[in-house]
Amino acid sequence: MAASPETVVRRRDLAVAAACGACVAMMVGAAYAAVPLYDWFCRVTGFNGRTQVATSLPGYTVDRKITVRFDANTGPGLPWRFEPEVNSIEVRLGEVVTVNYRVINQAAREITAAAGYNVAPLNLGVFFQKINCFCFTDQTLKAGEKRDMPVVFYIDPALVKDADGVGASSITLSYTFYPQREPARPVAAAARPGAI
Repeated sequence: MAASPETVVRRRDLAVAAACGACVAMMVGAAYAAVPLYDWFCRVTGFNGRTQVATSLPGYTVDRKITVRFDANTGPGLPWRFEPEVNSIEVRLGEVVTVNYRVINQAAREITAAAGYNVAPLNLGVFFQKINCFCFTDQTLKAGEKRDMPVVFYIDPALVKDADGVGASSITLSYTFYPQREPARPVAAAARPGAI
């Protein structure tokens, strides 16, 4: 027995609605997955100046030297003085180096901030291997407090074998501190003394 025209139209409408619903679900899923996937892509490839987190020390050094420049910035509204201990150094590829950045809270109150970073030229970020860094962790400084924060890194000796690294003579590591929202205080701490 053949289906009635109304049944055929209803099935077609349900198929279209199901296809539209699946499309919307895939788009929402892609939106949620975009940030972690992009972050993973940048970590793996060094894209956009993203440095690598070293999982082990370099096995060897190369006599070739490269100049590493250090840059320090603060975001708008952050009354901190932030600077590297040196503006630049020459390092051998594969040599483990420690450089300190100094930060001073010039405000009359405690402030929390976090630093983001990048490497220029962007295509060399994959060769900049950080062993220890203060980036992406909240730093809280009391009024007038000063702190030295180390960055331990090396430039991967594989740079000499890469087409992008053949002519490279310098790399710039740049940090920018941004103010963070004040952490939420527990309700009990915010209550007036003696209030029940």
